[in-house]
Amino acid sequence: MADIFDTYVVAGAWDEMFERPGVPRPQYQALFTALQPLGAHELRSRADQLARMLTDRGVTFDYAGVERPFPLDLIPRVLDAAEWDLVTRGVRQRIRALEAFLDDVYGKRRAFHDGVIPWRLLHSSPHYQRVAHGWRPPNGVRVHVGGTDLIRDERGVLHVLEDNVRTPSGVSYVLENRLAMTRTLPTLFSEQFVRPVEEYPARLLAALRAAAPQGVSDPTVVLLTPGVYNAAYFEHALLARLMGVELVEGRDLVCEGNRLYMITTYGRRPVHVVYRRVDDDYLDPLHFRGDSVLGCPGLVNAARAGNVSIANGVGNGVADDKLVYTYMPDLIAYYLGETPLLPNVETYRLDDPVVREEALASAAELVLKPVDGAGGKGIVIGPFATAGQLEEVRRAVRADPRGWIAQRPVLLSTSPTLIGEWPVPRHIDLRPFAVNDGEDVWLLPGGLTRVALPEGELVVNSSRGGGSKDTWVLGDASAPAGAAALAPPAAQWSPSRTAAWEDEQ
Repeated sequence: MADIFDTYVVAGAWDEMFERPGVPRPQYQALFTALQPLGAHELRSRADQLARMLTDRGVTFDYAGVERPFPLDLIPRVLDAAEWDLVTRGVRQRIRALEAFLDDVYGKRRAFHDGVIPWRLLHSSPHYQRVAHGWRPPNGVRVHVGGTDLIRDERGVLHVLEDNVRTPSGVSYVLENRLAMTRTLPTLFSEQFVRPVEEYPARLLAALRAAAPQGVSDPTVVLLTPGVYNAAYFEHALLARLMGVELVEGRDLVCEGNRLYMITTYGRRPVHVVYRRVDDDYLDPLHFRGDSVLGCPGLVNAARAGNVSIANGVGNGVADDKLVYTYMPDLIAYYLGETPLLPNVETYRLDDPVVREEALASAAELVLKPVDGAGGKGIVIGPFATAGQLEEVRRAVRADPRGWIAQRPVLLSTSPTLIGEWPVPRHIDLRPFAVNDGEDVWLLPGGLTRVALPEGELVVNSSRGGGSKDTWVLGDASAPAGAAALAPPAAQWSPSRTAAWEDEQ
């Protein structure tokens, strides 16, 4: 039987699994040994079984307006304990700095007065929300959930690509990927201890409960979704079920006397914490878009009055701005007195006229990104762009310099990915998920590894046809399993309109 990796050719990028052809890195040795005996036909059969399981469970995403099963590759990504320790410390540091920055933005604005970051950045930010100025959450937390996107460069060094502290998504795929992998290939987990991921819902619920208004000992938590047509609705329904909280839409909520209530089959019930998966613009028509029917009128006033908490915080988008990203090393030094543990990708601010002209002259050698882009939208990768695309992006940058940054191209690391019957290298990134309860920042072990499935593609987002891998963090088998067994019971109240969910029997 031929070794399934006999035909695998290491690409020009850093390969996550192999030091050189046929020689796996130490953390991959047990996985390599377990996969070898399967053979190409067996591996393909298991991959098809994995795909059917995800389809049966309804693990989907929105691709070009069509709901499709989310592709999960059979070959996991493996991180050893030492590297995960670096990731944990680096992401914690970043979340702490972003919390301090947001507290400053909507408070005393010391960093602006001290010249660490320019005033024009704040005044020109489309996500700065004036209504949030002077409004401090009960436990001071604005970033209850953070998603920090990491990439590995050609030398094997991890870099932060961007921060996501508005409503980061994707954690449902982490949970479902692990469940599917343990059922499809249980023997892969027998030779080493892979840290579990099932603790996430309990950790998230604990953080949300800790955010409750002062004096509320047993808070009612709800998850606010835009509804079934949202691309991340599967995740909203899954998290609500696993936390044992109600999944509600704006029409299930009402505000009276600066207090929030949920309309249930038993009448109105007070709500104390809203884990919102609705963007600021649609959250409250009294303060944002007046035509929105996705949020609840009066929600912001109730939160400002201290009667309800909103997670993540209103106005967090000012920290997601990719122009703020360029100042993160300075902000970490200013607020924490520390050096960044995870470096940024080399980035150029195009609102500086001199830098802008130099960057545009070298556009064919750089990556140009809109500061407010998501899902890979609007990104132009110079070395792969046409002359027409480069000219178009030059015009866009000159028309709105504040709206763009440029970065040095990074050839993302690759990982063996099953395409057809044989593994081939495909580019990947990593999104660790951080949960902040005000006392500690906890990281879900592993996070979401996203894969660019088309050959040569460097944008890993699902909107560009990407998939994912189960992400393994190796640990000590004697370590406690965590709080997975402490999952909350099913909620006892039902809103008048809520999502149906059929669990696998």
